[in-house]
Amino acid sequence: MGKETLRLISMSDIQAEEVKWLWYPYLPRGKITIVQGDPGEGKTTLVLALVALLTTGRPLPESDSALPPMNVIYQTAEDGLADTIKPRLTAAGADCSRVLVIDESKKELTLRDECLEEAVNETSAGLIVLDPLQAYLGDGVDMHRANEVRPVFKKLCAMAERTGCAVALIGHMNKMQGAKSSYRGLGSIDFQAVI
Repeated sequence: MGKETLRLISMSDIQAEEVKWLWYPYLPRGKITIVQGDPGEGKTTLVLALVALLTTGRPLPESDSALPPMNVIYQTAEDGLADTIKPRLTAAGADCSRVLVIDESKKELTLRDECLEEAVNETSAGLIVLDPLQAYLGDGVDMHRANEVRPVFKKLCAMAERTGCAVALIGHMNKMQGAKSSYRGLGSIDFQAVI
């Protein structure tokens, strides 16, 4: 087995690109966004309202034009699909045929799972929602350790960039009062730093 050769890339060889937006300036395509707040502040309500607009092709708030209706992958580890998520989507006017869920009955989904990218490619989903993000870190990942969080997010970021799919992670806040919101997210500050 030979030694791997170091390969350097000059920034002059990198083609500059503009950020593409699903919802300007809040939700970029091909990137990760964290929707974070205290319990009861409406994180899931906000995201489900966005899902309803995206699946039906209605304009998003503060947007001049609507996007064509799109598929959305929505994963939740906290709320029941039948008694909570579907009724809320229906009340928000979503096209539920465009809201897809990866079956976790045989294997729990993680942020490192290859099936996330497979699902995006198979469905052409424009948005993936994971609620809450802490539930999808997977076994063996300590959410308070940067060296464990960063590789997970690096893989998720690469998937989002390859597919162009926006990824929205719903996160919970810790109970520390008076601190900046960036420091109140559960887990490592690297959740914020890596995106």
